[in-house]
Amino acid sequence: MTDTLHTDLLRLAREAAHRAGELLRDGRPADLAVAATKSSPIDVVTEMDLAAEKLITDLISGHRPDDGFLGEEGASSEGTSGIRWVIDPLDGTVNYLYGLPTWAVSIAAELHGETVVGVVAAPMRGETYGAVRGGGAWAADARGRERVLACRPAPPMDQALVSTGFNYVTEVRSHQAEVAARLIPKLRDIRRSGSAAVDLCDVAAGRLDGYYERGLNAWDFAAGDLIAREAGALTGGRPGERPSRDLTVAGTPGVFEPLQRLLEDFGAWHD
Repeated sequence: MTDTLHTDLLRLAREAAHRAGELLRDGRPADLAVAATKSSPIDVVTEMDLAAEKLITDLISGHRPDDGFLGEEGASSEGTSGIRWVIDPLDGTVNYLYGLPTWAVSIAAELHGETVVGVVAAPMRGETYGAVRGGGAWAADARGRERVLACRPAPPMDQALVSTGFNYVTEVRSHQAEVAARLIPKLRDIRRSGSAAVDLCDVAAGRLDGYYERGLNAWDFAAGDLIAREAGALTGGRPGERPSRDLTVAGTPGVFEPLQRLLEDFGAWHD
């Protein structure tokens, strides 16, 4: 029963992510503008974020009317089935607003609070990433050809390529910049893509050795966290904790724990 349920949830997540990705890629207006702001004037929502979330929730509700939702742009309902969909309809909104290609649709399905399915569609890359809990992780190209994902063998820390992101609240960003400045000499380099979901999938795909960020919400990391773990990466927050707004960390085994310790030493989780 559970395997059948997971298969059904994955199929629905893939369809919703694909259709939302097509809407965002093909329907982006030339005069795209900010529709609202969130945590600060530079933390923006566009009309396309809202349209993509509506498409996703309408599609899923049409198939599974008893499920709950948690969405970045306001979708929130408890549901009665034990399934909750955690949705970021457009992860990387500022990239999308500026016409940069690194953005994604992120959809996860939780069963009684545990993430069991995750899908991240990155239309401008022509890639979709996915995972089922206990079933491994995969990536599919624009033609639907799939490959198994596996994170990289761990390099020495001074050869590790790590990605991060910055908050939209000025005081938090300033502290994050200080942490990054202390971390850079310990690593090969730091990258900043602008999409947490894509960064987590890049850890899964072996394109990054590690990733960390402060201030993420569940919809930012739910799908990507599962995909990274199913590809063999380790994920967490502060030592001994799960990913949270305080801190989200992912890395290939051998990089994850040293990176996590450095971030704790540098106080990455607080001002």
